[in-house]
Amino acid sequence: MLDGSRGVYTISKGTGEMRERAGYIPNIGEEDFELNILKFKDLEVEVPLLTDEQMNKVIETVKKGSAEVLKSLSVSEMVNIIDKVTEQMLDRRSPFRQKAEELLPHVTGFDEEIIRLGLTSYLKSFRKHELQRFLAEDLGNPLLLDDFQPRVKGGFSKAVGPELTTHVWSGNVPALPLWSFVCGLLVKGGNLGKVSSAEPLFAGWFARLLVEVEPMLANCFAVVWWKGGDEQREKLVFQQSDLVIGYGGNQALESLKSRIPITTRFLPFGHKVSFGIVSNAALDSQKAWKTAHQAAMDVVRYDQQGCYSPHLFYVQTGGKVSPGEFARYIAAELDNLGKRYPRRRLTMEESSSLGSWRQKEEMSLFSTRGKAVLGHSANEWAVVCEEQDADFTPSPLNRMIRVISFDKVEDLLPLIQPYRSYLQTVGMAASPKELFKWAELLGGIGVTRISALGRMTSPEAGWHHDGRFNLLDLISMVDIEGSAEEDSERFAPYVD
Repeated sequence: MLDGSRGVYTISKGTGEMRERAGYIPNIGEEDFELNILKFKDLEVEVPLLTDEQMNKVIETVKKGSAEVLKSLSVSEMVNIIDKVTEQMLDRRSPFRQKAEELLPHVTGFDEEIIRLGLTSYLKSFRKHELQRFLAEDLGNPLLLDDFQPRVKGGFSKAVGPELTTHVWSGNVPALPLWSFVCGLLVKGGNLGKVSSAEPLFAGWFARLLVEVEPMLANCFAVVWWKGGDEQREKLVFQQSDLVIGYGGNQALESLKSRIPITTRFLPFGHKVSFGIVSNAALDSQKAWKTAHQAAMDVVRYDQQGCYSPHLFYVQTGGKVSPGEFARYIAAELDNLGKRYPRRRLTMEESSSLGSWRQKEEMSLFSTRGKAVLGHSANEWAVVCEEQDADFTPSPLNRMIRVISFDKVEDLLPLIQPYRSYLQTVGMAASPKELFKWAELLGGIGVTRISALGRMTSPEAGWHHDGRFNLLDLISMVDIEGSAEEDSERFAPYVD
């Protein structure tokens, strides 16, 4: 069992179960908090349930910490702090990393090896040089966050982070909160994060490690919990926030929006659909197996739970390997990967939904020419292969995927266009000429990210999430116009 040093504590209850404390509360002069217990397999998670008075104290403390501490740090100092935390989270000897690898499979149900590989791939985006990429991508000159900088047009400008950003995180992918949390720290604003009941742990661990690395930050953020849909609590928090970042389903985000004051900015990240596209240039006997393996890995990682996970693959005709053969390659890879990375245990509702989906697909074989359903007997995975002009239909997830043939990418656009507002990532295996041509066409109907197959679930540092900016959307710019600078010279003490 992990030790209790460095703020890392998992308590064994002596019954084969463990108990872990989630969240992070700054020093508000109180130590007693009501606890809510979230139950998972062999694990109970305690989440502090604050009173309105305690929540107000937390918000006041974080705002004060933001003004007195965060604003005094240079952006370079903040990058170095986050880099040190990331280094420890990447170190498998670190108690925090060991805790994550031990407990996240209990909470999420995902395979231990999937968690381990996923954490490493994800955390690498928050090392020093990647953080500098975040800053350079959005700001050009990161010193804008430290002081007024000269502008080409004349005058000076400075970027100012929010006094308080509230993050409402979802729990479909482990460690997801880190993205917006880190961005909030880079712009040197106070942060209050509300964790999901589905994955309440990682954000609190990251917050504690931040304080361990730099104790000055102890009162600059909070990681809390309240039951989703608590209108009174959300109104209380949102009325005191400059910015709210929300993750979740579109219906939940719509409900959230109704409780956010018009004077508070709202950045919603809702349901998205991603897919893959394979050129016949990738479909010869040497390249097709590797391409299929990369496609299958995108399906297996977190069982398609991310917004960047593929729902289907479009496969071009005319290659030495046909779309039907490529579908069988993917099926074989899913079967092999399933032995190494077992799918998480599904709920009864999820199992029933997949069974109904599979039955419906198999029943349609009698009326649909050229269609095939390849699958594991225990419904661990399935590949539905269809001929071109099939509908753009989202997958039920959990390793269920479609393979649809096409002749020209232009033929796909009318089928995909109606889903414009939901599109995000396309994983592409194509020649350089096709890459840029297809990217332009797909970007015109709403796609915002093109990656290689096998990398769909690992966005690069500095990517434009849903086509937006990571940092620019968080800050406000303060301009000193050239006229103010020029006129100030009249009042300088050195004027004759």
